[in-house]
Amino acid sequence: MFWKKRTLKGVFVILDGLGDLPNKQLANFTPLEASHKPNLNFLASRGELGYMYPVKQGFVPGSDEAIVSVFGNNLEDSSRGQLEAIGAGIKMKKGDLALRVNFATIDSLEKGNVVDRRSGRNLTSAEAKILARSINLIDFPFKFEFVATIQHRASLVFFGDFSNKIFNNDSEYLKSSLKGKIIPCASQLKSNEKAIKTASMINDFLKKVYEVLENHPVNLERKRKGFLPANYLLVRGAGVEKPKLRQYKNWYSAHYMPLEIGFSNVSGIKNFGFRYPDLKGIDSYKNLWDGLKLACSHSIKVIKKAMKNAEYVYIHIKETDLPGHDNKPIEKKMMIEYIDKTLFRYLRKVAPMYNINVVVTGDHSTPCKLKAHSADPVPVLFYNHSLPKEKEFCEREARKGKLGRLFGHDLLKKVGFRK
Repeated sequence: MFWKKRTLKGVFVILDGLGDLPNKQLANFTPLEASHKPNLNFLASRGELGYMYPVKQGFVPGSDEAIVSVFGNNLEDSSRGQLEAIGAGIKMKKGDLALRVNFATIDSLEKGNVVDRRSGRNLTSAEAKILARSINLIDFPFKFEFVATIQHRASLVFFGDFSNKIFNNDSEYLKSSLKGKIIPCASQLKSNEKAIKTASMINDFLKKVYEVLENHPVNLERKRKGFLPANYLLVRGAGVEKPKLRQYKNWYSAHYMPLEIGFSNVSGIKNFGFRYPDLKGIDSYKNLWDGLKLACSHSIKVIKKAMKNAEYVYIHIKETDLPGHDNKPIEKKMMIEYIDKTLFRYLRKVAPMYNINVVVTGDHSTPCKLKAHSADPVPVLFYNHSLPKEKEFCEREARKGKLGRLFGHDLLKKVGFRK
């Protein structure tokens, strides 16, 4: 009988928002340091540790910027809007303007305060789809498509010939007194007519969206229940050009979020996704745990599928980022522990047996006490079957590890996952 030779050389795992800072709720340990993770520590003790700035030192990356950089690309070669729209299944051509969107809550257009960037993080999947249908019925001079994706997230594309040289309307990304305020989209180029018209068009659209959503039956019912209404849209990551990224043939991925799905599609990686569980009740963390459990079991299935069919697998676990944004260090610790006893327990078993190298890191740091991304480096673990020398996989030990300081652009080359 013919047996197909095993081809899998490496597994690359990104735990979203993994990096953190010492936290009083965890006796001044980080969630990674405080977690019980025997399988990650086994891999660390037979490999090399280091710490990485996903883009460059002092830079606070978004997930899209970090992923693009870590896979050896330049930031200007893609946009978050385009990657997410591709991942959401929207068909586009050059000039179509793609934006990443949050359903958000504002007090009113007149007062101009952002109450919550994620509408309380309890917008159900059914509610989001109903609101999306109403948005798509808006009478507007320019053709557009709005797709609700997962929880508060969505993609928005305007079809035509637009400019991406515009500022976001999401003040979370501004270091100024405007943080927490509604800000209009504006041209980045003072004398560029296309950019000025594009920004004006988006502002007109967002006003119409507010008029539709403010008194929408879904939001009236949410307010009756004491929940925040999803009455506004925050947009960012404008893109009008198809991303031009390095190609990674003979790679598999197991992505389930639009950003990572879009990235895999553009990068030539064969993705095996799954439908994320719908958020049905008010407990967004129950939904996150349902998603995390499915993500870990699904990732193991994809690794098994890749054993004889691919050289590398890219796994991206999203859920570890959310407790950082919500200042929930204990929840983040528990998620790391769950991933360790499922996904990394499996990798601990098969990696030594089949001579598979494993790289584990984060796309950025999301310290719980900051409730936001930071410029802090992320720990890196490179399991390469070496003699035991490194210790625990955590931020402090990573700073002392043999790999030393790394930058995202160099990581995969450094560990031999690309030439």
